[in-house]
Amino acid sequence: MFSYTLAVRRTAVSLSRGTARAKSPLLAAPFNRISKRNFVFGPPGQPDPADDDSPKGQSQSNWKDSTMKVLETAGATLASIAVLGLAGYSYHKYYKYLVLNKIDNAFEPGDPALDVAGVSPGKEAHDTEQWVVRDEQEKIDRIVSGELKGHYYLLVGEKGTGKTSMLLNAMQKVNGRRVAMFEAHADLEIFRVRFGKALDFEFHEDYIGSLFSIRGPRDTTALLDIERAFNKLEKVALQRRAKGDSPLLLVVNSAHLIRDDEDGRDLLELMQQRAEQWAASNLVTMIFNSDDYWVYERLKRYATRMEVIPVPDLPKQKAMSALQRYRKRYHNEEVSKDVLTQVYDHVGGRLSFLNRVAKSHDMLQTCKDICTAEKTWLLNRCWILGSEMDDDVMDEQKFSSAAMVLAKALVDQESEMDKRYDDEHGHILPEMPLHKARQVMTRADFIQSYDHDNIFTIDSRAMVRADSVPMQQAFREICAEPGFDEYLEQTLTRISDIESLGRTRELTIKDLWDQGKYQVVVRDNHGREAGTVEFSVKEKKDGDDD
Repeated sequence: MFSYTLAVRRTAVSLSRGTARAKSPLLAAPFNRISKRNFVFGPPGQPDPADDDSPKGQSQSNWKDSTMKVLETAGATLASIAVLGLAGYSYHKYYKYLVLNKIDNAFEPGDPALDVAGVSPGKEAHDTEQWVVRDEQEKIDRIVSGELKGHYYLLVGEKGTGKTSMLLNAMQKVNGRRVAMFEAHADLEIFRVRFGKALDFEFHEDYIGSLFSIRGPRDTTALLDIERAFNKLEKVALQRRAKGDSPLLLVVNSAHLIRDDEDGRDLLELMQQRAEQWAASNLVTMIFNSDDYWVYERLKRYATRMEVIPVPDLPKQKAMSALQRYRKRYHNEEVSKDVLTQVYDHVGGRLSFLNRVAKSHDMLQTCKDICTAEKTWLLNRCWILGSEMDDDVMDEQKFSSAAMVLAKALVDQESEMDKRYDDEHGHILPEMPLHKARQVMTRADFIQSYDHDNIFTIDSRAMVRADSVPMQQAFREICAEPGFDEYLEQTLTRISDIESLGRTRELTIKDLWDQGKYQVVVRDNHGREAGTVEFSVKEKKDGDDD
């Protein structure tokens, strides 16, 4: 056993002597060593390795110095990593909180859709559609205010009937509180950006990790980004429900612009799944606004809590009353009932048409221009080319001829109707079921394109009719032209001939001369022999027919 003592080297040196000796280089050396190593721990009498001038003592000193440097470097590195890790983790938690806070703030009073439309609380609307109080407005107000829960909604109606305006009016009454609205688009990337703008969500593109070129959650598809945004929205809705707030409202406007392809159908399915789940739990109420029937047809497959709100044209009396108010507002003019009736007879109760008529100086001329524009659109999109058409336009003429066949069928049906006009309701347009329309056209795929092109429309009852009153008038005028029926029949015959020619195969058999023969074996679908056919050539004699 060693008894360790603390040995203090050269302790019997006084300050004065130390000072005196420090003046001499020979005497200053021991004191310089004291400044480097003042205390040594070890057994008594053990020599200090640093005092050993041998190679072994020098190597031990170097090893100790190297070890200390490594330990110092490792300690500094670990401290730096700990500080950076703590800072990164803290920022990550803060960023998640910030994202949810931004989305929550997007449902506070005020909405970009209201700002773009120029609508704010207490401010009188400037669009024609916003001056009409439709029967559906009260229900939409209750949906937007959060009074109606447990469902999600699909607004279906032709273009220009006032669906978006009703939504904006309802949002104006609550100042956009708890409401987010955005426009759909066919491209999923643009849809993603618009959806993120409505929620004030950047999809982690503003995350600080992007400054260091770190691969983040954005390196994926647009559909997965939209799913992430829905996840964030759900967290915000849960927080609000815990505070006792009403369900949030998410409006997908112009849903018909989504492409009817694999990506578009996946997007609709994703949104419908969320709408069903949120409607059942009273978290978020979703509203889909569409001009086309195919969106309803797609959502109908899996709908359990969906409610459809059809938005048709205005009836006659409401349309005339609205037009009279419009005219008074724009031109301070009192319009007679006779003129109002003529306007309605031309354009019907479509609000977009009434808006244009009310702002014009000559209302009747504007009505004629609208009817001419609808007829021109129909002819440019679906006119037929007759028996002289080239076979290169085969596909386009199938589309056009099917539209003309359906238009003629509606005109013929109109002539057989007992009542085409009602003094209270107004125009009664001829219509037929969707399956019957496909049967008339002998095609099932074109009707969706007609609906998208605003030529025909399919309502929520799956009934097909002309898209508007001016379009039905265009049908009448075209079908009433002299020789139209024969011209349409010639076009259909030409299409049939081209198709027949395409299905016909010409078989050329050689070496049949001089009593040559071929025997063809005919087999059924199972490969069994069903018969034989022989080809032979006899010598042609004078007087025989060719």
